[in-house]
Amino acid sequence: MKISEEDIEKRLLHFPDWEFYENALHAEFEFDNFKDCFSAMSRIAFECEALNHHPNWSNVYNVLKISLSTHDVNGVTIKDFKLAEAIATIVVPEDE
Repeated sequence: MKISEEDIEKRLLHFPDWEFYENALHAEFEFDNFKDCFSAMSRIAFECEALNHHPNWSNVYNVLKISLSTHDVNGVTIKDFKLAEAIATIVVPEDE
């Protein structure tokens, strides 16, 4: 079930790396190098399979851009937040 924009904004308070626009959650992560970025992508891929929910993402050298939405409802659902939470455990910002 699609989550309202108001509820999405409240939930995003727990996900400072993510923004909501164009009916999706978006984040960009920068790593020290390509190897570290690809390693994180590989770990995220296992979470995607476990949740049976897959992101739109792109990688250029050490930068990973991720967009999460649930296509069959054309918006954001709890699945997207579950995957964002899994990604947060893998991609920890350097200042933490």
